[in-house]
Amino acid sequence: MALSAGELLLNENNIAVVTVSGKKICLAQYREQWFAFAYKCPHASGLMSDGYVDAAGNITCPLHRYKFSLQNGRNTSGEGYYLKTYPVEMRDEGIYVGLADTGFFHF
Repeated sequence: MALSAGELLLNENNIAVVTVSGKKICLAQYREQWFAFAYKCPHASGLMSDGYVDAAGNITCPLHRYKFSLQNGRNTSGEGYYLKTYPVEMRDEGIYVGLADTGFFHF
């Protein structure tokens, strides 16, 4: 488990996959801020870690190119799907990701 942002294993698209309370989620950095979001696309279950973050701050699904806002998960492509996002806090100890059922989790 990573203790700091510098220890995250980022793929070629600068997205990390971590497991929090048994659930895979993705982490990506955009403009010096970290964002956490679902591992799979809500449309057709494409792996969001295989997507990329565009210049506007959207994560793009690799299957059908749906784009979702990193800030709130809203589909900016105009479709009715929302990508699950999670709150992220940077603390002295490292990155914390908030899950509704367990509170904030440090990895």
